[in-house]
Amino acid sequence: MIEAELKARVHAPEETLQRLDERADGRAEVYRDTYYDTPDRALEARDEELRVRTVHGPDETRSILTYKGARVDEESGSKPEHETRVEDAEAVHAMLRGLGYVPAIAFEKRCRNYAFEARGRQMLATLVRVPELDGTFLELETLAEEQDLGAALGDVRAVLAELGIWAEDLTRELYTDAVRACRKG
Repeated sequence: MIEAELKARVHAPEETLQRLDERADGRAEVYRDTYYDTPDRALEARDEELRVRTVHGPDETRSILTYKGARVDEESGSKPEHETRVEDAEAVHAMLRGLGYVPAIAFEKRCRNYAFEARGRQMLATLVRVPELDGTFLELETLAEEQDLGAALGDVRAVLAELGIWAEDLTRELYTDAVRACRKG
């Protein structure tokens, strides 16, 4: 499956939050992400990602191992995604290091997630703040087969417009790159 996703900078976070609250109940979660790569950064060179995410929510803490393949859509940056829940995040970290992967970057995202149906699709909207970065972001995604990606992204754009997010607000900047640049600066 392809994660048909668009990300935008949010210029009026309170208005966007209100529009999201009208669609679904939000849940506050903190993501602690560690991205892995080979010492020579082969995954990054192939536009792939390998991540261990630990999600701290109000009712539970869970961890997820995610692999994202190279982009299949340059405009949106949408990628094939494969993920699975893991019982013991520390064991997965140890396995990845044992296989020769090294932590490339780790950071925290403070999120408010909204799951809802729109245009006949299950969607997930995530309002994001990364403590190291200025501003608020909105990610909106749905899963699609590759042959349906264009239509899925059209639906995502339409829902973003309903939320007050326009084409000029969209960004393809990766959190990993932004955090890395912030730390160097």
